[in-house]
Amino acid sequence: MDADEIRSRYAAGERDFRDADLSGANLSGVNLSEANLNEANLSEANLSGADLIVSSLSDANLSEADLSEANLIGAKLGIANLVNANLVGANLSGAELSGANLQNSSLSGANLIGASMIRINLRDANLSGANLSIANMIGADLRGANLIGADLSGANLIEANLTGANLSGAKLYRSNLANVKFNQADLSNADLTDANLAKTDLSDANLDNTNLEGTILTLGKSVNPSPVS
Repeated sequence: MDADEIRSRYAAGERDFRDADLSGANLSGVNLSEANLNEANLSEANLSGADLIVSSLSDANLSEADLSEANLIGAKLGIANLVNANLVGANLSGAELSGANLQNSSLSGANLIGASMIRINLRDANLSGANLSIANMIGADLRGANLIGADLSGANLIEANLTGANLSGAKLYRSNLANVKFNQADLSNADLTDANLAKTDLSDANLDNTNLEGTILTLGKSVNPSPVS
């Protein structure tokens, strides 16, 4: 199946494209909202600016695909392969990404508000300036990730691994960071106001000018220090 064929079949009302081979296809700006692309091969495909609202891409291969500025509101991307994918500026609010592999992907400026990202692999991913507020990121692998200036307010990051991650200037207001690994992470100038840091590993973390006001640092105890400098 090529780009022209899927466009014409979609225009004719077809929505089931599971297992389709669209590797390397130019689908820039395509409208595939509510399409079933489960297990489809979209590796290296150009989906920049595509409309994929509420589409299903579970277990799809999107490695090295270009999804910049794509509309993926409410899309299902569970256990999808998005290694090295370009999702710069993409709208993934409310998307299902649990178990997906986004290692080394680019998500700078992406909208991930309320996304489900349980045990997602975001190792070495670029999430600078991304909006991850109220996202569910339990057990996420964010080792070495770039989260400079990212908004994680109210996010659930229980048992996430952020070893060596850069969270300089990030917003973690009221986020749940219990049992999170922040060892060797850069949290300079980050806002952790009222965050839950119970049993969190902050060994060798950079806390210069970090706002820890009202944080819970140990079970049952809250602290109200001045910003660390």
